[in-house]
Amino acid sequence: MLDFRPDEEQRMLTEAIHRFAEEKVRKAFREAEETGRIPPEVVQAGWDIGLLPTGLPEAFGGFGEYSTLTNALAVEEFAWGDLALTLNILLPNLVALPLHLCGTEDQKAEYLPRFCEAAPPAVTAALTEPVFQFNPRRLQTTAERDGDDYILQGIKTMVPLAPEADLFLIYAREGERTQAFLVPAGTAGLQVGEPVKLMGMNALQTYRVSLDRCRVPVGAKVGGEQGLDFDLVLNHGRIALGAAAVGLMRAGFEFARDYAKQRVQFGRPIAQNQSIAFMLAEMATDINQARLMVWEAAWKLDRGEAATRETTVMKYHLDDLAVKVADQAVQILGGYGYIREYPVELWLRNARGIAHLDGLAMV
Repeated sequence: MLDFRPDEEQRMLTEAIHRFAEEKVRKAFREAEETGRIPPEVVQAGWDIGLLPTGLPEAFGGFGEYSTLTNALAVEEFAWGDLALTLNILLPNLVALPLHLCGTEDQKAEYLPRFCEAAPPAVTAALTEPVFQFNPRRLQTTAERDGDDYILQGIKTMVPLAPEADLFLIYAREGERTQAFLVPAGTAGLQVGEPVKLMGMNALQTYRVSLDRCRVPVGAKVGGEQGLDFDLVLNHGRIALGAAAVGLMRAGFEFARDYAKQRVQFGRPIAQNQSIAFMLAEMATDINQARLMVWEAAWKLDRGEAATRETTVMKYHLDDLAVKVADQAVQILGGYGYIREYPVELWLRNARGIAHLDGLAMV
């Protein structure tokens, strides 16, 4: 029999993250959205929880207790606070986890200790491209072997905090496979462009990055000659996005539920109206369904089983479900739902972005 109850350590972790989200993130996320800047002390406090170092091997300074399912539980709580801040806190994962999962021993020894230090390292990753119907398995950015080097050519978009990064993980197509390359900032041909203005998540600054015959040594290819298991990396990323979507949905549901209990019309709370009660019940059902889909995919990865089918089905289902639940929260608030004073309009804009965030989160 499967037991879906979190163990004691998982409960302690999620409770700590929920307190962080409630006491720090919820007090800062609206101003961060309006100003386009997340307070550094809030990011540092999120990093101090130690989610990434906990999962890295002891040989490189971590605690060696990696669990995709535990990380998914954590991401849900982070995203309950705010999606943009969650992606900021998870940013080092975008480089550390592909190295942990697929890197050579030399690459792990060189880079992974950076992710176990007191402050988060200044790194970022570039997967998404400004093309119609972007497919991460059919990249336009190319990597061509030239002697002892690779030459990278292409354009990336939605690269988080690119001007601050001293190391980029660039995804590119080598032949028919998607591979990843470690590119230090300042490498000739790597150029950080203008900011990309998004519909939501304005607190997370993203940028356009161009690669014009950017030359890197063959040792920069993650995994060496064997290369990257991109399906595995993509699955870990999509589980992170699924967990974040569940946290976002939960935030909208709980706010709408509490509002409906307090908002009185015609002498009784609107939560007692059948249409509102049914909508809230449907939202709760959808959230539970979404969470179980995330947990199943994470559980299979932790067991070393193939999970691409479960992860893909979960991802595309939650792309729509996140928008549906967030929109229902706006509907329950009525006219207030469209006013920026209330967070549900922000959660709806953020939910619409879940479908386009491949490469921006990983657990």
